Amino acid sequence: MPASQGENRVMSEINVTPLVDVILVLLIIFMVTAPMMQQGIDVDLPQTTSKPIEGQEERIVITINAKQEVFINQEKVDPLLLRRKLQQSGAAKLNREVLLRADRRVPYGFVVQTMAEIKNAGIEKLGMVTEPLVEKK
Repeated sequence: MPASQGENRVMSEINVTPLVDVILVLLIIFMVTAPMMQQGIDVDLPQTTSKPIEGQEERIVITINAKQEVFINQEKVDPLLLRRKLQQSGAAKLNREVLLRADRRVPYGFVVQTMAEIKNAGIEKLGMVTEPLVEKK
């Protein structure tokens, strides 16, 4: 007996249900873990009415927290070695911009001293990071 034509046909449809299930599970995982992935140093920035800086190339961010600890990007650095670390990074030769984030509780003199060390390392472009001013109603 010859086989019917229905038994010899190749299935040409792709079952996308397992793919959709996997994608939905991954989406849920990313939605739950994304808020936890924020890294950084906790700094209470001062508020100003200045306009934001438009992003260009990669910048070096120097952070001073409330304990007067100095960080280059995420790496803790001795404040006395800040100039040497910046000179070794070659930021001045590459004419890179350095952004300074200082907690509002850090004494003004310490911030100015840090700014002087950055300038003495040969860096010409130095910006201060602040938060937008929130108007009280």
